[in-house]
Amino acid sequence: MSMRPTDLNIAGAIDLSALRPPPPKAAAAAPAGPGAAPAHPHVLDVTEATFEQEVLQRSLAVPVLIDFWADWCGPCKQLSPVLEKLAAEGAGSWVLAKMDVDANQAVAAQLQIQSIPTVLLALGGRLIQGFTGALPERDLRAFLEQVLAAAAQAGLPGPGAPDAAPAPSPPQPQPELVAAEDAMSEGDYTAALASYDALLARSPADPEAVAGRAWAALLQRSADADPEPVLAAAAAAPDDVAAQTAAADVEVLSDSIDAAIARLVDVVRRTSGEERNAARVHLLSLLDALDPHDARVVAGRRSLANALY
Repeated sequence: MSMRPTDLNIAGAIDLSALRPPPPKAAAAAPAGPGAAPAHPHVLDVTEATFEQEVLQRSLAVPVLIDFWADWCGPCKQLSPVLEKLAAEGAGSWVLAKMDVDANQAVAAQLQIQSIPTVLLALGGRLIQGFTGALPERDLRAFLEQVLAAAAQAGLPGPGAPDAAPAPSPPQPQPELVAAEDAMSEGDYTAALASYDALLARSPADPEAVAGRAWAALLQRSADADPEPVLAAAAAAPDDVAAQTAAADVEVLSDSIDAAIARLVDVVRRTSGEERNAARVHLLSLLDALDPHDARVVAGRRSLANALY
């Protein structure tokens, strides 16, 4: 899975009509978290060993929010108690799975967890990006409303549902997408780009391929970038388009989306000819890599259009 640092509009993230999960397997009891047992039966401490059963298998019946945290993380200590309270209120309509990134580094690395707290959603056996940072309770409740609406529309059986006849299996993902995601998980961005390109040659408008390719290209060109000198170079050379696009890349990767957009829109306004086109194309590529429903992305496309016309 390749994460993008933008909040997700769940209803637009997946084809809900395709989520017709088979009956869930019986879930084993979750291990207790560090220092104490889970505060509520719908709050689980999960590990690399139990992730498949407690998160992915459980999500075939109810949504599972995975809270990636660490003991040293101050915002995590603000977010986790609110999530636990809301899970208790939910009475099993969704489950909170807590994963300590320090104790489970392999999963955190595979999912490219770049900052904490990060919350992912497991729904119908699939992982979907949720949000990063300690959101206020009001926003968490709004997010959970989207989660539960998506689960209902997907036809998840819900907590304690009896086994039923197996439903039709969801459509298999495109083999090129599977190959690209496998390559991304191994950090082989060249192979990922080749797989995305193969799918785009066959289906040029495929939204997952467009977004995935843009994200893979961003990671490839910024893999060895050190943010501080990159940003310092851009500050010292405001008219250097290459320096500005490199700075925008590291800003996107640090979730400074608004700053990256403003930087390149300003370059578009101040330049002309090939330089202007290079900044425009680069910004469009960054916007393609992000969640199209994110308000910052929508505003960024509007700002670019205003700068051009």
